[in-house]
This record gives sequence, C-alpha cells and structure tokens, in this order.
Amino acid sequence: MTTEKDTSLDLAAWPALADPIHDSQRCFRQVLGALSEPGKRQTLTPFQGSPPHLGVALWGTLLALCDLETRVWIGADLDSASLRQALTFHTGARLVDDPALADFALLTPESFDPATPFAMGSDIYPDRSTTLLVVVETLVNQLGWRLSGPGIAESRDLNIGDSAGCQALMKRLGANRASFPCGIDAIFGAGDQLAAIPRSTRIAGGPSRPTAATEVN
Repeated sequence: MTTEKDTSLDLAAWPALADPIHDSQRCFRQVLGALSEPGKRQTLTPFQGSPPHLGVALWGTLLALCDLETRVWIGADLDSASLRQALTFHTGARLVDDPALADFALLTPESFDPATPFAMGSDIYPDRSTTLLVVVETLVNQLGWRLSGPGIAESRDLNIGDSAGCQALMKRLGANRASFPCGIDAIFGAGDQLAAIPRSTRIAGGPSRPTAATEVN
C-alpha cells in the first residue's frame, strides 16, 4: 500500500503579509530606503513569527519584491522544499537553477562563491542584474566595513560578521566599482533588521581594522 506525500504548506511558518497591498508597499519603501542609504539599518516587522532560517526582514522583502515575472535562485544551504513551496504559493515567483538567470539570489555568506556567475547587467541595461538577498547573523553599525559614496554623508560602518564567507562577499561587492554601472547589489537580513549595499558604494577595511567605528547619517 502506498501513501501520498504530504505537500501541505505550513502557513504559520511561512506567513503572508497581513495586508498584502499596504504591507507590501511599506516593505518596498523600506527596501528602497535601505538601498538609498547604504548600510543604514531598517526594521521590518510585516507579520508575527520568524520564517525558518530567513528571518522576518528577508521574508518580508521576498514577499514585497517577487511576483509572477520574478526569477529566484536559492543557495544550497537555504534550499528546502518548504521554502520553494512557500515562495511560489505566496508570490508565484519562478525558481531557477542557473544563477545567471536570477533576478534575486537567496544565500548566506557561507554559501557565497565568488565564481558564481550572477548576472551583472550591461551598460545599456544595468538593471538586468542579480540582487543578492543575504541571510546574516550579525548586522550592526559598528566595527565593520567602512562604507562611503552616494547616500552617505561621510562614512558609515556595517558589520555583517568576520567569517571567511563574509570577507569574500564584501570583497566581491567592493569590486563593483570597477564594473560600474554593471554589478550586483546586496540586501542583508538578520531577524527583523535589514541593510543594503548597492553597487555604487565604496567599501574599505573590515571588522578587524583597528580604527574606531563611525556612523554619519
């Protein structure tokens, strides 16, 4: 006798936005705010609970940014049947196995590989690039990488951790300056906290640098 596999979605673990229209608009504005002020943290609390391994902020970001036309690539350490089912159920987004085709890539610093061929856009269409959605354990404005550039009055520190994966990821984002306007943008989430580093941001130092941290808004 065979039994059918239970494919029901745990809506408590993967909640929808309480008010799909207004909450989505609110989250979208906060994501834009994070991208326009690189490194400045935003607090996203669009629903109760904490989706497995992602946190409230990044799950809310996915719900706000993804739709039927969106292509999402998921790193191996976050990939699961429940995440795939929840993402397609709530947003209709298409899941792809080729990172070069992805509009958004969901990953952690540990699963980041600098050789992964994410889309960089082109001089004519720089917006046709992959945006990284990165789950981190640390997201604070002290003793971190020194950010400067558009949206930052002088400089701002952002610390996402000091693991080898974090170092490699930040080095890759720092290389954006050489290919601008092409490049990749990154949105970081830790619990209900969100921060972003767009390709126009200059990145220097790191968590181990001896100088004091500074945040100038």
